Amino acid sequence: MVDLSTNYLGLKLAHPLVPSASPLSKDLDSARRLEDAGAAAIVMSSLFEEKIEAEQQQMERFFYGQGIGYGEADSFHPVPDHILTYQEQYLEHLQRLKSSLHIPVIASLNGISQGGWIEYGQALQQAGADALELNIYHLAANADESSETVENRYLDILRELKSRVSVPLTLKLSPQFSSPIHFAQRLEAAGADGIAIFNRFYQPDIDLETLEVVPKLQLSTQAEALLRIRWTALLYGRVKLSLAVTGGFHHSEDVIKALLVGADVVHLCSVLLAQGVGKLSEIRAELEQWLIEHEYDSISQLKGSVSQQHAIDPSAYERANYIHVLDSYTPSAGVLR
Repeated sequence: MVDLSTNYLGLKLAHPLVPSASPLSKDLDSARRLEDAGAAAIVMSSLFEEKIEAEQQQMERFFYGQGIGYGEADSFHPVPDHILTYQEQYLEHLQRLKSSLHIPVIASLNGISQGGWIEYGQALQQAGADALELNIYHLAANADESSETVENRYLDILRELKSRVSVPLTLKLSPQFSSPIHFAQRLEAAGADGIAIFNRFYQPDIDLETLEVVPKLQLSTQAEALLRIRWTALLYGRVKLSLAVTGGFHHSEDVIKALLVGADVVHLCSVLLAQGVGKLSEIRAELEQWLIEHEYDSISQLKGSVSQQHAIDPSAYERANYIHVLDSYTPSAGVLR
């Protein structure tokens, strides 16, 4: 029998398939369906400090500021004895997941202040999270901000939080760092337990009728997986961090490639939203069948065997194959070049 188990962030998982942060984790019933479909662990959707602050400001205006200048309106909106805040709802949901599921629950945090990262990170640990994923969703659009400053922001958050919590910490990185391997090594030195590559920045769109810039949500495509596979191949063996890949993994073939280059876990999201949670068990079965057919005894035997350090042609992961790829293109029949 093939051993599908893997180690991630110090957690022993039954296999490498882990649903990432999505609406599926916001509901206890859908989280149970993920576990029933065979999820090895689950990543919750992020707790947003920005949303906590916005809620607090709204409450202050709605309840506590209503009588300013209008004494007769002081009790127009009576203040309830207790309001279940967004933060409290998140923490209660985390506790329900922990008490109802038999798989590890990884909480996700998106902070905007140093104090917020600490306060809410500690709260998530206290509520029972098995690990924390730091979703540092920062778009470096400030022309006065150097790449080193951007990296140091991540490192400062990591070091401070690492000194205050004991659960494993993994950072969800964007693909836009100038030297990802060097940065990953700095994160490891600062105490990170893992990294997830790569975060997907949602791209704004332009409404051609109103000329407004509007948000647009698009699910990932299979083509996005190749970027994650490439950088995992380059990172494997150069850091001791747990490596997770996220974004574009829709089929068992994508998952197998990620494991071959060294991923410890593969996060699934868009494919589960588009095709249902049952797709997870299908991918798991196909993964196991492939391992049997190719005479692998375990995931650990497979993992990293086609990383850059172990590939037949290591240069294939770098620019050395650029000209060959361009020359290999063949137009479709009937298309003039």
